[in-house]
Parts: sequence; C-alpha cells; structure tokens
Amino acid sequence: MVKIRLFLLFFAIFSGVAMGDHAASNGHGETIIDRKGFYHVLKTGGLSEIDQELATATALGGNDGEAYSGTLLMRKAGLLKRPKEKLEAFKRGRIKLETAIHADPGKVEYHFLRLIIQEHAPRAVKYREELEADRELIRQHFSILPTDLQEAIRDYSQGSAILHPADL
Repeated sequence: MVKIRLFLLFFAIFSGVAMGDHAASNGHGETIIDRKGFYHVLKTGGLSEIDQELATATALGGNDGEAYSGTLLMRKAGLLKRPKEKLEAFKRGRIKLETAIHADPGKVEYHFLRLIIQEHAPRAVKYREELEADRELIRQHFSILPTDLQEAIRDYSQGSAILHPADL
C-alpha cells in the first residue's frame, strides 16, 4: 500500500513539473548548458528528453554537472513506473544536487533547482526543508543573475506557490 501511495504521489506531483542536447561551448573549450532548453525539458520533458539532457548534463562535469544531472534524476523519478526505481533515482539525484550546493553554496541557480524539486516533491521523501531559505536567496540575488536564468525564474514563478513574480 505504501508503494502504491508513493507511486501515485510521484506521478501526480512530477507530472506537472519539469532537458535533447542543450549544451554549447563557451569558446574556451568548456561546455555550458543551454538554460532555456534545460528548463523547458525540466518542465515538460518525457523520459527520452530527460535522458538526452541527462547525458548532456553529466558531460558537463564539476558542480554544474552534478546539480543539473541531480535535478534531472529527481524529475525523472516522477516519470518512472516502479516505486523502487522512483525512490532510487530520487535519492541519487538528491545526493548529486546537495553535493553541488555544499561545494558551492553561493551559486543561486543550484538553490533555484532545489526549490523547483522541493516544491513538487512528495512529502513522503522529506525534501522540503529549505524552501523558504532558497526562495529568499533567489529573491535577494535575482537582479545580478544572468538574463537567461532570470527568465527561467520569472517563468517558473508564474505557477509557483512559493516563489511569486512580485518577489522578483
């Protein structure tokens, strides 16, 4: 019964949340992510799109690769069919994202990624503790963020219960 409930929670919550090859080179040999594409897949992507974006995010390496791939794994968890697979994917993703945040706690985008997942995570996974702190950090630093990230945050805030357009 618990497995069925967990499945239903993941399905219901993550079917409304939300990365194709959305990476490019920055001219210095480093791969960077196309945020617009990433956030589009995060919001609306199915398993195949998420898997493609996951490959791109993993190839980034470093903290960005950990944060993006961790977020995608948690999003993917909501699309998987078996409860055990859902929980394992969510846990792996959570560890990756939290590792990136721990390594670079001042990177506002990581907190935004966590806010997205926490807002839609089932209470059963107990991943909602930092919602208010992440919202406040985003609000305080919004004006100095890159334009494409500001656009993603504005877009997300239109339907968010925790982050409102007036906060920005």
